[in-house]
This record gives sequence, structure tokens and C-alpha cells, in this order.
Amino acid sequence: MPIYAYKCGSCGHAKDVLQKMSDAPLTECPACGAATFSKQLTAAGFQLKGSGWYVTDFRGGAGAASGTSAPAVSPAGDTAAAAPAPAAESASAAPASCGSSCACH
Repeated sequence: MPIYAYKCGSCGHAKDVLQKMSDAPLTECPACGAATFSKQLTAAGFQLKGSGWYVTDFRGGAGAASGTSAPAVSPAGDTAAAAPAPAAESASAAPASCGSSCACH
């Protein structure tokens, strides 16, 4: 069940309420009794977890996105330089069919 933020237009009382999506919105303020209690727009609070959703997955250009490992992060937050993949050493050795600008070179 989602949590909705409500605020009274008369007295300013704010409250978070756990409600079903099918429940009718509240209109009466629990603090002052006025009929100016309304839902507020709030940012959605969610996190994407699992393979492919980490911050480091798409850093570092094509190498990080093509399945190579992400750079190591030290406890201080600095990223260590990762060794280049053997396939990235020479772009001139690329087959003529895919060119040298693809992610595999």
C-alpha cells in the first residue's frame, strides 16, 4: 500500500497516511477539522536493483557498457585505473565488416 502525504490548507497540518489506491482521498483535517485536507505531490521513492542498474555500469565509455568489469573503487571513493582489455589494444586489427568505431574494439 502506498503512503500519501496530506496537508491542510487552513492550519498547515501535514501528515503521511498509509492508504489503498482504491480508498477515497481524505478531506477533513485531523487537527482543525476543516475540509481543506488534500494530497500533496511527492517524489517517488524507489531504487532499481539488480544486474545492469548500478551507477558504475555505464561509466567509462564503451568498455564499461560492453560487459567488462567496472573500475575498482577504494574506500575513499577514488576509482582505480583498470587494465585495458586485450581487444582494445589495436583498432587497426578490426575486421572490415564492423569498422573500428564499434564497442568491440
